[in-house]
Amino acid sequence: MALTIEEQIKAIQEEIDKTQKNKATEYHIGKLKAKMAKLREDVEKRRASSGGGGKGYSVKKSGNATIALVGFPSVGKSTLLNTLTGAGSAVGAYDFTTLDVVPGAYEYEGAKIQVLDMPGLIRDASKGKGRGREVLSVVHSSDLILFVLDFYDTNLQVLVRELENAGMRINTHAPDVVIYRREIGGVDVKATVKLTKLDLEIARAMVMEYGLVNAEVVIREDVNMDQLIDVLAGNRIYLNAVLAINKIDISDEAYLKEIRIKFKDWDPVFISAFKNIGIDELKAKIFKKLELVRIYMKKQGQDADLDEPFIVKNGSTVGDVCDSMHRVFRQNFRYALVWGKSARFPGQMVGLEHRLADGDVLSVIIKRTGE
Repeated sequence: MALTIEEQIKAIQEEIDKTQKNKATEYHIGKLKAKMAKLREDVEKRRASSGGGGKGYSVKKSGNATIALVGFPSVGKSTLLNTLTGAGSAVGAYDFTTLDVVPGAYEYEGAKIQVLDMPGLIRDASKGKGRGREVLSVVHSSDLILFVLDFYDTNLQVLVRELENAGMRINTHAPDVVIYRREIGGVDVKATVKLTKLDLEIARAMVMEYGLVNAEVVIREDVNMDQLIDVLAGNRIYLNAVLAINKIDISDEAYLKEIRIKFKDWDPVFISAFKNIGIDELKAKIFKKLELVRIYMKKQGQDADLDEPFIVKNGSTVGDVCDSMHRVFRQNFRYALVWGKSARFPGQMVGLEHRLADGDVLSVIIKRTGE
């Protein structure tokens, strides 16, 4: 009897786990990982086409950015939502108090931040356990993840693994690898940098195992096998995350020191949502991680409005600001004037492609009617 796709995936994972990792087995492991990734993609496509996964959560995004509260059940996410925003999320000292996604919002540095409280994640959520897929789909569409850990349940790796299994990559960037599909010529893999984690021949074998027969692959970063697979899959989401460790009001100093050492690479914010401790620091950390840029608009012949900044994502251009205001600004755009960090001199005349910096003053000049 033929194995199901799920059984094939399990068998491949077992073979990877039992294979000794060394130079001699790298080629074999690389092909196995690529084959398993392709099978997982087939499972997701089949699930999507059949409408599997159950009823999802419908959440309308609002404000300048959306953050998702991610944590195990009963770690204080609902209390934190209420403390941050004043939203009326149910609070209880037992698991699964939150049975739906509860939105709230607050303002910080001129930005309107939406916060989503949702049911706690559990192990195997990415496989659908505890309505995990529905919760993960909400996280998938957010702009930032706020991990919330109970001071005495700090198994962050379980949460990260569930997100990674659902195609999310945390606090990293998309690998600089480009794949050009072509009609003929086979698979050709080139690197513009020295590769220390992946051999070119292994990379070529992985690309072919994934199902690409004719393609040119240009690797411009020192990537590993898993990063190459992420590029081949082409559906990964890269999200920044902040870690908040809750309930410090009931912890002792010795244990606090242990936790600081354990999570030093995460630079966590220690809070008590119940007693409003560390919330200002958390808001500042969230704002920084969201990488939002404040632009102050200036009408021609008038002073800039320094009270109501226009909030855009870091890296936004003048054209992006025009699009956010109204399509007429791009359609009738003549030029823009910029004062601030991105300008070579005060009042520099720029075009739509000019990249703005935080704190810039911008004046957009459009064509008059009839011009």
